[in-house]
Amino acid sequence: MAAATSEVPPGRPAPAGVPASAARAGRHPWLSVLWTAARTPRGTVGLAMAALVVLVALVGPAFAPHPPNALLTLTFAKPSAQFPLGGDELGRDVLSRVLVGGRLLLLMAVAATAIGIVLGAAAGISAAYLRGAPDGIIMRSVDVILSFPQLVFALLLLSLLGPKSWLIVAAVARVIRSATLDVAERDYVKVAELQGMRPAKVMAREILPNLISPLMVEAGLRLTYSIVIMAGLAFLGFGQPPPAPNWGTMINENRVGLPLNPWAVIAPAVLIALLTIGTNTFTDAVARVAIGVDRRPEEAVLVDELGPEQA
Repeated sequence: MAAATSEVPPGRPAPAGVPASAARAGRHPWLSVLWTAARTPRGTVGLAMAALVVLVALVGPAFAPHPPNALLTLTFAKPSAQFPLGGDELGRDVLSRVLVGGRLLLLMAVAATAIGIVLGAAAGISAAYLRGAPDGIIMRSVDVILSFPQLVFALLLLSLLGPKSWLIVAAVARVIRSATLDVAERDYVKVAELQGMRPAKVMAREILPNLISPLMVEAGLRLTYSIVIMAGLAFLGFGQPPPAPNWGTMINENRVGLPLNPWAVIAPAVLIALLTIGTNTFTDAVARVAIGVDRRPEEAVLVDELGPEQA
């Protein structure tokens, strides 16, 4: 038995005064939350900041004017027409290294977040729904993981599954367990259990769809955390080995030349800051919409027409 949050009845017209895009979003609660969050001032600013940096990271390598590892100018050379951001500690073009250095950082942060969200959600839902011994084992393991200082634990796991995967899993598991405890007591879950549906199907079909909003918020928060930790590890020398360009590594390599060419540090630092602030701001907008703080008027009309179970 599927939860009542899945779809608007086919062929039902959009309520009066509601844009067609809003009505389509209303068919899927998670899409409605994202659509509304992106239209709030907070969400628009955050999404624009994050999108700008993502664009630089993904398409920047195609526009790099020089090979990122080529020695082309003087050490910490001042900006010029040929080298708009000057040179770094070895005389490499800073602009080229900035344009190339963000793609892997971004992809690794997204991959680690996705792994953490999937495993953390599975662990949290299982712990809350199965209760008993599984709950005790899973949550005590989470407590042990979270008791370590995050950066120290990241360094310990660096050679295994990446610098932060298990920390994200643990944090997500704790949050999703709390949300699942509430959803697991609702009537449609009890009806599914009475019909003899297996626990795995109950968790996948009845509980998980009703946890999309908290999962989206957690994904944004953990992505921000992933970016910061990844850049921090690169700054400490645990990222890509030299001479591969990396925004975190560039800050560490060029900090000694701040008086000579500050752009070698400022450029990657600003991009990391914009990405983390933008991601966090948009996540905050999603959270506010999910709890109804920033719901727009047309969304309120949609809720009235569809019923609260469809919002």
